[in-house]
Amino acid sequence: MNDDTKTQQQLIKELAEMRERVTQLEKTEASLKQSNATHRESEEIFHLLVDQMTDSMIIIDWDGTIRFANETALRLVEVDSHTEVLGRNITEYIGPNALPVATEDLAMIQAGQKGVTETYKIITASGQEKWVEAKGIKVHFQGSDCDMVNIRDITDRKQMEQDFGRTLESLRKAVGTTIQVMVSAVEARDPYTAGHQLRSADLCRSIATEMGLSREQIDGIRIAASIHDIGKLSIPADILGKPIKLNTLELSLVKDHARKGYEMLKDVESPWPLAQIIYQHHERMDGSGYPRNLKGEAILIESRILAVADVVEAMSSHRPYRPSLGIEEALKEIASHKGVLYDNDVVNACLRLFREKSYHLPEI
Repeated sequence: MNDDTKTQQQLIKELAEMRERVTQLEKTEASLKQSNATHRESEEIFHLLVDQMTDSMIIIDWDGTIRFANETALRLVEVDSHTEVLGRNITEYIGPNALPVATEDLAMIQAGQKGVTETYKIITASGQEKWVEAKGIKVHFQGSDCDMVNIRDITDRKQMEQDFGRTLESLRKAVGTTIQVMVSAVEARDPYTAGHQLRSADLCRSIATEMGLSREQIDGIRIAASIHDIGKLSIPADILGKPIKLNTLELSLVKDHARKGYEMLKDVESPWPLAQIIYQHHERMDGSGYPRNLKGEAILIESRILAVADVVEAMSSHRPYRPSLGIEEALKEIASHKGVLYDNDVVNACLRLFREKSYHLPEI
């Protein structure tokens, strides 16, 4: 084979290799075009989905600069275009009282804490205030770490909560007025009983507070205790003020006051189970109480507290049929029957109040 033939074959080989490279380049270019088209399509779908979200979504830098906002976010702050929010700082839309909390939350998210949720009051472009619930998470966006925040408008919910609070407060006042009328009625009938109820109510409130009960429970037990003997209005006055031991019939009438009190209050609209608290305040932990012989956890905690306060106040106060037995005798009574007649935790809280915290029954 001569040199010309070799050169010709070499050229043919090189030409084939060049064609192969061109083909590969064309395939690569086509693949890139397809990839770019797919990417653009994915971005379009992403933006479409994000803009259709019910909640607002924004992405901010660690200094608070807004880098992305969906359409819902624009409507939330009452602007027409992205240019009105992008590049601005999120602090321009957060109420001044919420700024310290927002700054702390941003730092927590930057540190990698997940699911940081907080409630804020924001200010829209028109100056309107709205309540929002925001949940942030750390994300990587356009080359850097950022905070992606999902924002839910809860203004209507807050308004409903406020309306409910006002309604509840009105109900509290109405119940309070009703209770005061009942207390006055009892006091007019039996001054001893009226003073006993109010002192018992103060002790109940103190015990419930010492036990860490909720404010709602404390309010309920205080009100129930202030009228817990309301059923005695059905008992003849001469029996209530009798200075000697009652006979069997008279005693059964007196013991029926828990049921009578329940009947009087069972249809009264109230945020608290007042009727049941009163119905159960003579029940005992071992089932030896009345009128239904309830045991242990079947007795409301409010009634268990009232049972202890009722005994302590009654024993330590003067009655027409006997002088005061003194506070120490009363405390010995509940301590010696702790866990049998009276709830352990309630008795312990009551003893702490008198022996460690210098509690005294109020003068009525």
